[in-house]
Amino acid sequence: MFDGNPAIITTQTKHKNMNLKEYQRIYNVPENSAPGWDAIDQALLHVYGKNEPKHFGTIEKYMSGGPDPLDGVSVYTSNNSGIRHQHFISYGMTNLYYDEEAVGSEFSGFGFEFTFRLKVNKDLEETYWPINLMQNLARYVFSSGNLFEPGHFMPANGPIALDTDTDTELWAVCFVQDPEINSIISPHGLVQFLQIVGITQAEYDALQEKRISVQQLLERLSENNPLLITDLRRKSIV
Repeated sequence: MFDGNPAIITTQTKHKNMNLKEYQRIYNVPENSAPGWDAIDQALLHVYGKNEPKHFGTIEKYMSGGPDPLDGVSVYTSNNSGIRHQHFISYGMTNLYYDEEAVGSEFSGFGFEFTFRLKVNKDLEETYWPINLMQNLARYVFSSGNLFEPGHFMPANGPIALDTDTDTELWAVCFVQDPEINSIISPHGLVQFLQIVGITQAEYDALQEKRISVQQLLERLSENNPLLITDLRRKSIV
């Protein structure tokens, strides 16, 4: 069931009660200068252990005037649930770096990081266009201030797979709590992992017209795909 109520774990003890003096003692040192980033890495340890992802960082950080809000995206290759796929996780929607003003906040930054799962077909090699999708969604949030939550959906105004030769019916997305990564309490507040799920134009229209709810759609999609892995070749189920 997709009820929008994520489980919450802590990556360190007593983050909720951490005061500024304790924060300064632990994190105001070079090796701990990115406590938010480290908290995300710790959350991923629960899923992937010591498996190393491919990581793609921005050339010029957004805070320094660069065009990309996300400082980086990690990509794991996974066979979880029996479907080979790439699992993308963003870094940059939350407070990643040392920030005394964020101590004691309810939410870290916007309160979530994006994730995305892409099925790897036999003749479709690993690809990285989802990073552009994540960056575009991040730009929307940064520029508008509008936040995404589980159960939200929006059109992509075209195929979600930009700059690829793959023909797809997926022209919209919806959002759900990542099935494998629990929400965490970082030193800067709550971080939820919000998975982007590709949906067809027909499914988006059905959601708009209230012929089906997001929960009903996701439950039907998850019957044979519990991790809600996006398959560019999937046909509409409505």
